[in-house]
Amino acid sequence: MNRFLTKDFLSGLMFVAFGLAALYFGQHLAVGTPVRMGPGYVPRMLSLILLALGVVVCIVALVSGSEPVERPKWKPITLVTLGIVCFALLFERAGLIPALIVLVMISSLAGEEFKLTEVIGNIVVLSILCTIVFKVGLGMNISVVQGIW
Repeated sequence: MNRFLTKDFLSGLMFVAFGLAALYFGQHLAVGTPVRMGPGYVPRMLSLILLALGVVVCIVALVSGSEPVERPKWKPITLVTLGIVCFALLFERAGLIPALIVLVMISSLAGEEFKLTEVIGNIVVLSILCTIVFKVGLGMNISVVQGIW
């Protein structure tokens, strides 16, 4: 088994990558000193901690080994992404509820089993909650159903 293709090693690499990215994007912020911290002090320290943690996880994974990585499941990744894209494209044209219906219908096809009653229940509950929270509660100027409300 290749020790570089284990879950722990790849997780450690992800931590290292996020730590390096945070250091790169935060390099323009003034760090200051521990007594007089600048706006970049805490992000830099957290980035260094994340980087160190990632290195430790990688070393432990190489020394002890761990579970091999499974092949990616492309069907759920593709269908959930497609559902989000369809929601974004429909939201302004059709309104909140039609966009939510399409999002839930497409995303529910990503699972192992498709139960129409559960999908309809999800659509009803999500539509009611989103309407209450965003339209009524926050008073956002969004169309719930284009041309109606």
